[in-house]
Amino acid sequence: MTLVAEDRKSKVQETAQTAESVVAAVRAEFPYLEHKINGRTPIFLDSAASAQKARLCIETLQNALTRSYANVHRGAYSQSAQSTLAYEKARKQVAEFLGAKSEQEIVFTSGATAAINLVAYSFGANVQAGDEIIVSELEHHSNLVPWQLLAERSAAAGKPIKLRFWRITEQATLRLEDLAELLSSRTKLVAVTHASNAFGSIVPIEQVAEMTHKAGAALLVDGAQAAPHLPLSMKELGADFYAFSGHKTYGPNAIGVLWGRSERLNVLPPWQGGGEMIREVQLEKSSYREVPARFEAGTPPIAEAIALGATCDWLASQPRQLLHDYAVGLVRTAHERLGAIAGLRIHGTATDTLPIVSFTLDGVHPHDLATFLDSRAIAVRTGHHCAEPAHRALGLNGSTRASFGIYNTFEEIEALANGVAEAAEFFGSAG
Repeated sequence: MTLVAEDRKSKVQETAQTAESVVAAVRAEFPYLEHKINGRTPIFLDSAASAQKARLCIETLQNALTRSYANVHRGAYSQSAQSTLAYEKARKQVAEFLGAKSEQEIVFTSGATAAINLVAYSFGANVQAGDEIIVSELEHHSNLVPWQLLAERSAAAGKPIKLRFWRITEQATLRLEDLAELLSSRTKLVAVTHASNAFGSIVPIEQVAEMTHKAGAALLVDGAQAAPHLPLSMKELGADFYAFSGHKTYGPNAIGVLWGRSERLNVLPPWQGGGEMIREVQLEKSSYREVPARFEAGTPPIAEAIALGATCDWLASQPRQLLHDYAVGLVRTAHERLGAIAGLRIHGTATDTLPIVSFTLDGVHPHDLATFLDSRAIAVRTGHHCAEPAHRALGLNGSTRASFGIYNTFEEIEALANGVAEAAEFFGSAG
């Protein structure tokens, strides 16, 4: 870690007397919050889609691109060696962030979507006719569509598999007893989110893992929403595969991670072919390297991986449980303030939740509401949030979503509630 990074860690730790002081120190690490929109400090409430970049991420990325860039692993010159060291150091930093057993369990991808597709393709290559894959109704499309594509490929190959769906409740939660009814000796894999990107509901992965393994199946977890918020330990969680994205974790775009239990990764065939993932190439046949290189064909996102490693290291240095508890307080306050507005309904009422709140306002289209809030420099997301089946299960065409990061405050929640109340009055009088 650079001296700048160490200085930033010390700064946060020295001021971490209360949650408020921690958040104030953290906010200073995000340059986006320093500019104005129409004379207002921006209130960014769309971190579940893509979080703002930490200053350390930006500086590390710039440094990697301008001062030390070179391709990795095969260059016979010093700058390539330095770039390789930085790239592999990032793998170790991510492993430590995830509480993994070894950095060899870390595969760099272009994002959580690519990580899940990798598993669907490689793990899916071993499915047999009659196998079943359980997918929850709570999922982001990135953890649903790859399994649909696998089912289509399997059917076309004459070995059809079946997708079974773990349905959500009216509170946008998942019941373990419903999973128990779905699991059987035919279950090959369970694919489930660690936390809903649309409603914030946290899934008890440790219990899901125990049930899944008892049935003899593997467990893939979409951790794109959980990784920015929850302290993680792959050694304890119990999953077999875990995916997350850099851009939701205050890091760079176009980089993500697949963590895989070594005994699972080691038996998977390659996903993509090309340079770096090969051991020997002949015209008729090739042999492949061990993991993780086997799954990193071609030139990787070098600078992005280095910046992600630094960002994960920085994020891990924060008092994460304190920040998560603070964020839960933000959600509860948002529920109280928004819930008091006439005609507003909050969707998803899990008791164990991430800082995400989705709602609808009678008579006001979510897009109109978002535009109204944008005039007050408040950024929210509208639509089905790439969770269309979950919205449909709750009888919704879409919703307005406010999602909070480690830089948001109670004052911003108050501004959101006031803005929504003003919108309700404005559109009510306009109607």
